[in-house]
Amino acid sequence: MRTGTNKWIVFCLLICLIDTVHAQNKIVVFQSDFGLKDGAVSAMKGVAAGVSADLKLYDLTHEIPAYNIWEAAYRLQQTVPYWPAGTVFVSVVDPGVGTNRKSVVVKTKSGHFIVTPDNGTLTLIAESSGIDEIREIDEAVNRRAASQKSYTFHGRDVYAYTAARLAAGVIRFEQVGPSLPNEVVKIAYQKAVIENKKLKGNIAVLDIQYGNIWTNISDSLFNLLQINYTDVLHAVMYHHHQKVYEGDMPYAQTFGAVAKGKPLAYLNSLMQLSFALNQDSFAKKYSIASGSEWSVEVWRK
Repeated sequence: MRTGTNKWIVFCLLICLIDTVHAQNKIVVFQSDFGLKDGAVSAMKGVAAGVSADLKLYDLTHEIPAYNIWEAAYRLQQTVPYWPAGTVFVSVVDPGVGTNRKSVVVKTKSGHFIVTPDNGTLTLIAESSGIDEIREIDEAVNRRAASQKSYTFHGRDVYAYTAARLAAGVIRFEQVGPSLPNEVVKIAYQKAVIENKKLKGNIAVLDIQYGNIWTNISDSLFNLLQINYTDVLHAVMYHHHQKVYEGDMPYAQTFGAVAKGKPLAYLNSLMQLSFALNQDSFAKKYSIASGSEWSVEVWRK
């Protein structure tokens, strides 16, 4: 009986150790809309380093357009899966800083942690990775010392501090604060669907360097149309349901398959349907942007 009990104790300890390791891989990844013109990002990293000099601190991006919660949501979905389980992300696009929006830490089903305001930033990662548990940050415990009079920099005083403590193993996930229902604030947008041989989706983001249009229509959904290279597609793009662009273009494997300046449809590096002009900006030429209010319809010509 004693042997069986000892084995059970060892098993429980191993499970706890595995969970602790996942929460303590000492990696923190930051994203924000702060830009790099001032010391805001450096201040967050300084707070994290002050918790533990052993932490590895990385940047996802700090060039999210100001107040653009949707793009913050997209960049998390785009990037989180490529980091090892246990990585702690800090996402601060927080136009409601200091208001009653909740400050939370989400543990995804993939074993990642995201420290952020619950303001829509978690919309896409909740759908793609799934939520294992959500905890509201207890600021009585998890807040930088002597920062209680500061109401406008929770990225430094609450999020970076809490993320660092979690990543460094100073606290366990259970010590972040009280557990919440596994529901987050969500931004409404056009889900990718196929109806009567017509694809509908969202213009999720721009490949901003080149002006390409990236949608949320996956290759698996696109392939249901049985499109071959050189087949012509008809695309209509909308902003708040108002048509902004309508045109035809071939489905191509590479940009060079069409003449310079000509449009094409292709699958991007995330294997999602996208649109481009060869060596030109589709977004600039046709005044296309991205976000939850932008949508697209596509069908075979």
